[in-house]
Amino acid sequence: MTDIAPASLDTVDPLAIDAKAQAWVERTRDAMSTEEKIGQLFVFSTSQDSREELAPLLALKPGGINRFPRRDLAAFREATMFTVESASVPPIFTGDIEGGTISYPFATAVPNIMGLAACDDLATTEAVARLVARESRVLGYDWSFGPVVDINEAFRSAIVGTRSFGSDPQRVLAQAGAYARVLQEEGVAACLKHWPGDGFDERDQHLVTSVNPLSVEEWHALYGRIYGTLIRAGVMTVMSAHIAFPAYIRSRLPDAGREAFQPATVSRLLNQDLLRGELGFKGLIISDATGMGGLTGWMERAETVPTVIENGCDIFLFSRAPERDYGFMLDGLRKGLLSEARLEEAVARILTLKAKLGLHLREPSERLMPLAEMQAALQAPADLETARAASGQSVTLVKDVQDLLPLDPVKHRRVVVIEEEGFSFWDGSLDRGYGPVFAELEQRGFEVRRFDPEMMPSREDTDLVLYLVGQEATPSASRIFLDFAKLHGNNRKAMTQYSREIPTLMVSFGQPYYLFDAPHMQTCVNAYSAIEPVQRETVRRLTGEAPFTGVSPVDPFCGLEQLKW
Repeated sequence: MTDIAPASLDTVDPLAIDAKAQAWVERTRDAMSTEEKIGQLFVFSTSQDSREELAPLLALKPGGINRFPRRDLAAFREATMFTVESASVPPIFTGDIEGGTISYPFATAVPNIMGLAACDDLATTEAVARLVARESRVLGYDWSFGPVVDINEAFRSAIVGTRSFGSDPQRVLAQAGAYARVLQEEGVAACLKHWPGDGFDERDQHLVTSVNPLSVEEWHALYGRIYGTLIRAGVMTVMSAHIAFPAYIRSRLPDAGREAFQPATVSRLLNQDLLRGELGFKGLIISDATGMGGLTGWMERAETVPTVIENGCDIFLFSRAPERDYGFMLDGLRKGLLSEARLEEAVARILTLKAKLGLHLREPSERLMPLAEMQAALQAPADLETARAASGQSVTLVKDVQDLLPLDPVKHRRVVVIEEEGFSFWDGSLDRGYGPVFAELEQRGFEVRRFDPEMMPSREDTDLVLYLVGQEATPSASRIFLDFAKLHGNNRKAMTQYSREIPTLMVSFGQPYYLFDAPHMQTCVNAYSAIEPVQRETVRRLTGEAPFTGVSPVDPFCGLEQLKW
């Protein structure tokens, strides 16, 4: 039983607008030149908060701009207003608004997607989503590229992990449904990704075209049910990814050969036949970022650019060479790689999304509050408390077979910290580091020192070895693992393990699967992200001041009994 809405049944039109708004869409589209219509197909990305960066992009009259803010709110506001005031058609502003250490620096830092799932409480998810949506509106965002609805089945995947709600399809559906509903209630378009579903291939579509290996029947029971249910609930947009679904292609083209592994981004069968036809999706389809290896490795760029739109996507996301890609799209139209019908349809759908969000009704001055009001509306005390509570609720005790916890500042006074902070792929992400953990431990009377590979800890000088690791799921990492050579200083010292000589604790402020590389760790806590409130709330739980309430959204033992001991 697949719980899928057949195309013959009416499904929700999430972009339904009234007659007056529809008239604006048609009038605006019909008044555009061909070149202006081509511009509407693009959402370009910026990361510098400067007119110099924006000016050449705005000359192409794009449909929208994706914003990765830096640290200066005034500069961010000025660049956003420059974009609005330069546009003849209201631009749409988009963002990868996923929480964790890619929370925006002047907004409230909230747990990442897996951290929210670990709270195992839809009321908490709704509260955080509402906070995120309202602050996003303050910052001028109209469209969030989330929630992620991938199923975290392949534990080695570096790209799914903490960006997902976990491995239980029912939890993914419930959490994503609550999150998307709240975003849209607050006036921010939600986006389901990554179509047709990631998480079973441990490879990363940023590097290669990854594969959804399920049969058509298995897919309908999992991803089909998730997408179908959320489509019927009214989600506005879906992101088509550089992920192949060979079983579906071969169900239509038995002799497909290489074409069975075509990324969804350029697949008419996956976008038009499956998503729109079988699932009845009437919203907008946006491509995933088009500079990723899963697409650039598939076909030549001049063909790729128009094919993305011709085969079902309505928006072309990002470009490393905007003027070149704009030219490829225009040439594709002239050469017949992009039809006039698809161009008209895509532009109408883009304008309809803008009208649905009310962008056509706002004067430029209404798109953003004055700077002082923006500052007052961000990181409000009530929002900081919501984030703190969710952060604490997410912290998960995975195992403590040595009965180490709670930590005691007398018994475990001398602490040696071995740390791997991880890195962030995204521009403008929060600073990384474990300063809050150090401060909280020292405040409670622990003597904390960093690991020195030239002075290895011993029973005589150390009461606790504390591993702090913090790599959240990230593009282009290929693998996330516990690198003992890096942690301990070199390959020879990597072989030295402390857990049977000195009480040892591992805390992950990132991926939940580090036990695969360290089954000998007898005490392990997963906290999912390294934002400051998560670090401080984790220490409170390590010292017994608050209970562990997190419920792991995945199997942290990776299906291996060895890891439990």
